[in-house]
Amino acid sequence: MQPLPPTFAERDATVVAPELLNKLALVHGRLARITEVEAYTADDPASHSFKGRTGRNAAMFGPPMHWYVYLIYGMHHCLNLVTGPEGEGQAVLIRSVLIDGVDPARTVGPGRLCRELGVHRSFDGSFAELFDDGIAPPGEPEITPRIGITKAADWPRRWRVVRP
Repeated sequence: MQPLPPTFAERDATVVAPELLNKLALVHGRLARITEVEAYTADDPASHSFKGRTGRNAAMFGPPMHWYVYLIYGMHHCLNLVTGPEGEGQAVLIRSVLIDGVDPARTVGPGRLCRELGVHRSFDGSFAELFDDGIAPPGEPEITPRIGITKAADWPRRWRVVRP
């Protein structure tokens, strides 16, 4: 298992997102295989960075290969990998993961996966430990419009692993 270098995330979110599929995130000592992602860039009206840097989204403008964590609807945390050059405001939302021994229904959706992994705002801005174990996704990823947003929802910036 090889750690992904910070340079992995120094690229555009739309490039990094599909390459994150089947990679492993180490969170609280647990490995989670990434199975669904969405890309957000500063030119995207659905992105938190679209209107510029704020206290809430500051981590999104920070160095790549760090986490940007925010609370949505006052109850669900969302885990994002900061990408692109520092200062650009790009990130990839982790929408779904697989964890050995855990029912996949508990880790489908950003809020559920954060709850299962114990992710909360204190992770915001922390270094992301990501790994490649050499296992390729089973086939080509499905590319779809994003979900759960109203602006630019039709942009094809959501990728997911299609399991046979």
